Amino acid sequence: MATMTAQMTEPKMTEPKTMETNITELKLTEPKIIDHGTLWRQEWADAQRMKGPSLKGDSVFYRNIEEELDLARQTGGGLPLHLPSHTIDFSTCDVLGLGHTGALREEFLKELEANPGFPITAGGSRLCDGTNRYHDNLEREIAEMVGVESALVVHSGYTANQAIWSTVPRSGDVLVYDELMHATALAGMKVSLALEQKPFRHNDLDHFIEILEDLKETSPLIKAGKRCVIIGVESYYSMDGDICPLREMIEAAKDIFPNGNAQFIVDEAHSFGCMGPNGGLGFVKDQGLEDEVAVIMITLGKALAAAGACILSNNTIRSLLINQAKVMICSVAPSFPLSAAGRAGFRVLRTEKAQKAREYLHDLTLFYLDTLTSNPTYQKANAKGLLRMPVHEDGDWHNVPITHIVPIWCKPKHAYYLSFHLVRDGINGTPIVFPVVARGEDRVRIFLHAHNTYDEVKFLIKSICAWAEEMMEIEASGDKNRLPTAARLAYDLLEKN
Repeated sequence: MATMTAQMTEPKMTEPKTMETNITELKLTEPKIIDHGTLWRQEWADAQRMKGPSLKGDSVFYRNIEEELDLARQTGGGLPLHLPSHTIDFSTCDVLGLGHTGALREEFLKELEANPGFPITAGGSRLCDGTNRYHDNLEREIAEMVGVESALVVHSGYTANQAIWSTVPRSGDVLVYDELMHATALAGMKVSLALEQKPFRHNDLDHFIEILEDLKETSPLIKAGKRCVIIGVESYYSMDGDICPLREMIEAAKDIFPNGNAQFIVDEAHSFGCMGPNGGLGFVKDQGLEDEVAVIMITLGKALAAAGACILSNNTIRSLLINQAKVMICSVAPSFPLSAAGRAGFRVLRTEKAQKAREYLHDLTLFYLDTLTSNPTYQKANAKGLLRMPVHEDGDWHNVPITHIVPIWCKPKHAYYLSFHLVRDGINGTPIVFPVVARGEDRVRIFLHAHNTYDEVKFLIKSICAWAEEMMEIEASGDKNRLPTAARLAYDLLEKN
């Protein structure tokens, strides 16, 4: 894995002096702890600055907007666009390290060289002069590689989910979906022709079956096989890191609706490229369920490290999307650079280096889970409810499929505190709080990557546990106004503002 992993290690500290070194010299040569979080904290603090009160005499239009934003700012929830300040990556979507290692760039430059005189302009929408021979060849190549009739390349996962969910369900159909489906899918459902929409509890097979059976009894057209149940799930859930029981769901749906009018749409944004046969072709392919799924959505900006997304289906769905998906009809076509980067990503995905990266990532994830959960500090903090990993509470990760998504759940507000601590240590831990997740389910989302080293993972665990030690000390002191050190640095900036 030397070619696939960056040579990043735990921040280097000065080697200890020999026994002959006197105490004065030791003090002079003690390593200086570097604070990597200065910029990140300042950006966060600036984003919390209240602006509504300063607009009393200004346009009510802008004042109303700022006053609404102030509701988030007053609780520290204003969101800035952070510039990179980390030295160790545990947050980006470059899961296989194709971007980090330069593997994608190398293949992308080859693709540019193979297409001299390539156009920069999109030219128009796909229906109005925007489709070119390169698009056609790319989509045919993807479809053949994955083993589907059609691959339709679009700008982003949002575009893909909006196109799918606003267009595929027909009038009279019913949507049944996991309650933790991605916000982009839910946005598409809001403008769907299928007005009846029923969420089921996350990954709860019994509740899923209960909803399907109820629909069969209460919807005569569905029972008769004249209307459809469109079922939405994700393969890997991006905020929890758990895996959909897809096979069991398909079997249950076929048993309840033998006429074939229960159809599945699977979002493979976080699994495609990370698992599966013949080049990491995803969860559905790995399970051998491609003939049981109507639509698969994959993104090109995660494991492939490029940008854009692709809708995999048969030609009937393709024709429907081309003719009726307004988000496609009214958008210019993907440009050549975007398409070429995606094509380069697909090619790297099938190499031996990428396969070794997938294997390394799996082993690294096991190492992370083993090392963190065996740490006495983590065990104490977990027992006190300070740190949790609900997906892995049973400790069975060596015997079941796992993902590289390993969030740390915290108490309310603590996700920010832990993030401030990690960022200070040079780690880009991302706080995820309400309304992105439910109240009381705050967490720091952590992605492991094939470019992370074992030493970096050890340092991540060291940083998490150092924060946990400080939090337990604060709780033991009984001082409810005391903040952990890194968070105090951030909140001091608010006071200055």
